[in-house]
Amino acid sequence: MMATKKKDSVEIIFDTTADRAVIAEQALSNPAVFMTLVDNLSTEARRVRQFSASALGTISEISPESLVAHISHIVDALHRPEAQTRWECLEILTRIVSTDPAACDEAIIGAESSLYDEESGTARLAAFRFLCAYGALDANRSTRVWPYIDEAIQCYHGDPEFQDMLISVTNFASGKISKDVRNSLASRMKFDSVFGKGALKRRAAQIIEICTK
Repeated sequence: MMATKKKDSVEIIFDTTADRAVIAEQALSNPAVFMTLVDNLSTEARRVRQFSASALGTISEISPESLVAHISHIVDALHRPEAQTRWECLEILTRIVSTDPAACDEAIIGAESSLYDEESGTARLAAFRFLCAYGALDANRSTRVWPYIDEAIQCYHGDPEFQDMLISVTNFASGKISKDVRNSLASRMKFDSVFGKGALKRRAAQIIEICTK
């Protein structure tokens, strides 16, 4: 990291090969570093966007509340072309959505785009996790995102990320979802609970049990 004077402010330039965890720690103690990371989500340099999103992701693991005031910047970054910036920001939103759900309402469009990213399973999984966390918060939000969750369960059945997706579905089922969504989810998992094998069969049965309590 290098700091240079630019008029009356300090311009901070990051070495994108630096340790993100170290930068995250510096950002938590230095507001200028923190805000530079946030601002970098919209910079023109792809590598800087990715680096900054990754460092902010580390911050969200340590101090998620510190990022709540910057949700609009994080949501906007869901529209960047590179997958890493998007998945890092989706993971951040998943960690903070329960703190300010209304501020995350605008993230649905960006999450939908990543949910159908044909080239990045990581981006798809991050989008799915966010949608499940968002939908678990209340009945109205569960109804809003259920079509995306339902379609993804069908589209990515058997993909390498599918077992991780089902963990998020289990958390979704345990949330404050609507009765109609609960019934639809139980119906969607019925096939795997009967004809699935191993962990898939057990997970499907668990989800149905949660939905039908």
